[in-house]
Amino acid sequence: MKDKQQYSFVILRYVHDVLTAEFINVGVVMYVPSEGRVIAKTRNTMGRLRGVFPDLDRAAFNSAMSSVRRGFQKIAKRKSTAGLFKSHDSVLAIAKEAVPHDDSSLQWSPVGGGVTGNTQETFDRLYNQFVARYDHKSSHRRTDDEIWRPVLAKLEERNLAAKLHEKVITGSLDDVTFKHAWKNGQWHVYEPVSFDLAEADSIKGKAREWLGHLAAVVADGKTEAFKPHFFVGAPSDPRLNAAYEVAKKILSQAPNSPEVFEEAQLDEFVSQIEDEVRAHDAQ
Repeated sequence: MKDKQQYSFVILRYVHDVLTAEFINVGVVMYVPSEGRVIAKTRNTMGRLRGVFPDLDRAAFNSAMSSVRRGFQKIAKRKSTAGLFKSHDSVLAIAKEAVPHDDSSLQWSPVGGGVTGNTQETFDRLYNQFVARYDHKSSHRRTDDEIWRPVLAKLEERNLAAKLHEKVITGSLDDVTFKHAWKNGQWHVYEPVSFDLAEADSIKGKAREWLGHLAAVVADGKTEAFKPHFFVGAPSDPRLNAAYEVAKKILSQAPNSPEVFEEAQLDEFVSQIEDEVRAHDAQ
């Protein structure tokens, strides 16, 4: 039976707000003195951090984590040097070589420890227990097509679904395909847009993409006349509502003055389509 070795470990925490002390674990460092071995691992993806902290600065966080990894890489390169760890009293002292103790958002936990017969297996268990569990996929996010389903159901009830067809609006710089459209003098184009996303930047970024699409097709004023309408779905996480409000404003300020309808306006949205189609047919 393999002899068991003593080990100690510390957890690297990302403290989002020092006043509230809210944090998420983002790394683990393990030290086995008898082997002169240090193992460190930090998350290399955002995981659920942006879901928990929507205003997290992605660039700053990624930069900080890269710095931590470089620090431990330097320590690993020196680990074969005789007596490297003799001056260290604990894993915390080793950890502080890579991330010094200060008032930054990266902080070390109290020291933990135990005995192990397999260093790597124990380290993997610690990482999965304290860090990886936060990388589990979040709940289902609704797609654009799912946002449109209740609209389609009501259009079918009123025998209007067949009136709408896909339409490509062609400009000199770009083309934009709208999934649902009909023509009455000008094209009325309708597009479902799900903002049920995991991050604030993703929500605003999706709105900016549509802003860019519309700007490109109307750049020279030579495209067909069309009126855009967006039917938008809100994020399931209420903490992202601020980003959602910004996204709606971005859409409403796009070229050709789009109309933006929310899910709570489903009946109003479908009734407007029905009134316009019926009026056109009556003519």
